[in-house]
Amino acid sequence: MHQTDGSIAVLDFGGQYSHLICRRVRGLGVYAALFPFDTPYETLKTMGVAGVILSGGPASVYDESSPHPDGALLRGSLPLLGICYGYQLIVQAHGGEVQRASRREYGKSSVRILDRSGLFEGLSQEKISCWMSHSDSATKLPEGMSVLGVSDNSPYAAVQSADGRQFGVQFHPEVAHTERGDAMLSNFVFNVCGAKKGWSMSNFLEETVSELSSSIEGRVLCAVSGGVDSSVASVLLNRAVGDRLQCVFIDTGLLREGEAAEVSKFLKEDLGVPVEFVDAADLFLRSLKGLSDPEEKRKVVGRVFADVFEHYARTNGPFSYLAQGTLYPDVIESGRSSAPASVIKTHHNVGGLPKDLSLRVVEPLKALYKDEVRSLGAILGLPARVLQRHPFPGPGLAVRIIGEVTPDKLRICRQANKVVEDVLLEDGVYNKVWQAFAYLGDDRVTGVLGDERKVGYQVTVKVVESQDAMTADWYRASHQMLEKISNRITNEVEGVVSVVYAISSKPPATIEPQ
Repeated sequence: MHQTDGSIAVLDFGGQYSHLICRRVRGLGVYAALFPFDTPYETLKTMGVAGVILSGGPASVYDESSPHPDGALLRGSLPLLGICYGYQLIVQAHGGEVQRASRREYGKSSVRILDRSGLFEGLSQEKISCWMSHSDSATKLPEGMSVLGVSDNSPYAAVQSADGRQFGVQFHPEVAHTERGDAMLSNFVFNVCGAKKGWSMSNFLEETVSELSSSIEGRVLCAVSGGVDSSVASVLLNRAVGDRLQCVFIDTGLLREGEAAEVSKFLKEDLGVPVEFVDAADLFLRSLKGLSDPEEKRKVVGRVFADVFEHYARTNGPFSYLAQGTLYPDVIESGRSSAPASVIKTHHNVGGLPKDLSLRVVEPLKALYKDEVRSLGAILGLPARVLQRHPFPGPGLAVRIIGEVTPDKLRICRQANKVVEDVLLEDGVYNKVWQAFAYLGDDRVTGVLGDERKVGYQVTVKVVESQDAMTADWYRASHQMLEKISNRITNEVEGVVSVVYAISSKPPATIEPQ
């Protein structure tokens, strides 16, 4: 933990939004860090934390195997905020009841405010739109606990203890879809816990550079792809270890059009970072031949990626470390949190590395979200055109091609992605959305080109709005923009006769198709 006195501790019960709670608190200017759910109460007291937030989680509090915090924490003096599963833990610990909900709530729900004290202090709305994600509910409150808010399916959507030191909410104030969620967290952090502002991205940069400089001995091999994450990681490491850093760009053949040239320009010419290029496109394509399962493809890309780096390290070393621009969403979605999170999908940065990898992995950005990385990159002096680039999956177009990756499907997917990005840039939309891309499956449909019928591929276009990639909503694109994208793809990309637009949000869908 970069600092402890006066900070907020988030106990992780395996919820997909656990680290996002830390992100929101840090956004208020107060340091927050994630701890295992069973961190002893006395440890937290010794650290001098100002308050504790109990995260959500996939378990049910009434199951014998469900994770529970130190009982002393629930009886102690530290202020507590329980979110979803964390809220149900507080209710149960004080004698209330939690049962399987008669009607589960997932997605947006309206919560009516009954009491404007505590978490709702200063909120003028009678109703707020909140993000629900639960199949259990409190059915009986402990004695002395009062109701702050209700929803149609949750009569105890928000509660507080008689002494005003413990709070619980059935919804998720940390996600962007919850209206005034930051205000609720602010009320808890400042009014209840008495925390003071004192953390910033500048502080993070200073402490991280110092930590990397003192802990890294030997040379570092850094993977760069041209994306925001690896670019920021390389510049950060360059500041920390200087000439002990060697950056390498592996051309997997699964990247965006013109990626290698773009990387050479801004890293070599603009930032002065030495980069060597390795062409391994044929190796990746051969390794993916015959594979259709997305998890298998991710793991194969990760394995080949690691093998190529090991070969480079052996022939150009010695190196002691392999640096990656892994972010927290990559870690949490790979189930590598400090709590029993469910695995959603394997990211090549964290899921495909062999156990006997001879290089120790360094992930200087693994505690950050994309918006924080962009803020850090701005401080480090990265150009705006790099910082505003949309996220691109580590396994590249392999996960934007549903089914087997073939040279023809790869060409179509790469060209279609380029059209989508170009149109959004032309229409001034690119920097207003989180991510925009095209993906391709094996579906073949009938079209009419010229005077003849022709069977060709169907391309799906997806554009989403988000703040942190943990939740996302589909972008309400204009008909004119969609028409332009469709016309250009069907006219310019050989083999495509149909274009459709995806309108599923996250959850239930993920942003990338696989």
